[in-house]
Amino acid sequence: MRSTRSFRDRAARSRTLAKPPRLRPGDRVALVAPSSPFARDAFDRGLLELRALGLEPVFDESVFERDGYLAGSPDVRAAALTRAWETGDVAAVIAVRGGFGSVHLLPYLDAAAFRRTPKILLGYSDITTLHVWLTQEARTVAFQGPMIEGRFSRGDEGYARDAFLAAVMAAAAPGVIAGDLETFVHGEATGPVFGGTIAQLVASLGTPYAFDPPEGHVLFLEDVGERPYRLDRMITQLMLAGIIGRASAIVLGTFPQCDEPGGLPTARDTLRRLFSGFPGPVVFGLPVGHVDGPALTLPLGVDVRVVAGERGSISVEEPGVS
Repeated sequence: MRSTRSFRDRAARSRTLAKPPRLRPGDRVALVAPSSPFARDAFDRGLLELRALGLEPVFDESVFERDGYLAGSPDVRAAALTRAWETGDVAAVIAVRGGFGSVHLLPYLDAAAFRRTPKILLGYSDITTLHVWLTQEARTVAFQGPMIEGRFSRGDEGYARDAFLAAVMAAAAPGVIAGDLETFVHGEATGPVFGGTIAQLVASLGTPYAFDPPEGHVLFLEDVGERPYRLDRMITQLMLAGIIGRASAIVLGTFPQCDEPGGLPTARDTLRRLFSGFPGPVVFGLPVGHVDGPALTLPLGVDVRVVAGERGSISVEEPGVS
């Protein structure tokens, strides 16, 4: 297991994230299952969607392994991810689903090897754990975006196709990806965006792989099925850990299924209260990660601009790919 690094060291290197090559029609993309098992029919539908995009999905039989609530043993899952990353003609790695289990892989992964051959790592939810590791340890841009089950498998009902293609296939910055967000706190800020599913971010704290974004970052937070008091608990922990105090802006997801049973309090009102004193812009409703409708794709580790006026917007100011 690697030694911990200081915040000062990480902050100094925060602007040196490697960018993976952009995807092109005909590229091979590897499908891996670093967390929980999945439904085979959704897997097969996801393959069809990727092929419709002009991509060629590849996988090995280990993706179908099962170990209770996990998609195989930690060493098998880690080996599959590493093998996909090190295969020369694979341009991207896409998680089949989240769930739980990515944390088991971390002691098996070689950051230097991942850094040498940057690739697109696409996913959300439990894949947040791998995104934190990739951006901090392998110092490579990661992508909060659609997975096979629940997103690619549902076609345009599951993910925003144009936004995905703009994020992973275009050499230009995507620009405004959402322009009608709810403003909680007014202001403007620009900085590299980091974050993901709150439960995974909080679970990392106190470990050698702790979420540790640099001063001035834009903090993206989202989750699903967490009742308001749990959101309060986790955000309070991020505050006490100093992470929120280092942020220049807060961008919140849609938080489906997070209202209290019976309707009150709501997740929206709880989040508004928790961030009411934040000294920079706070916006709510970015459809990335767990959302009820089509999900956007957000590169992590690149500069974004948050504008919170009467309505809020977020623009990606630089491409996540080279």
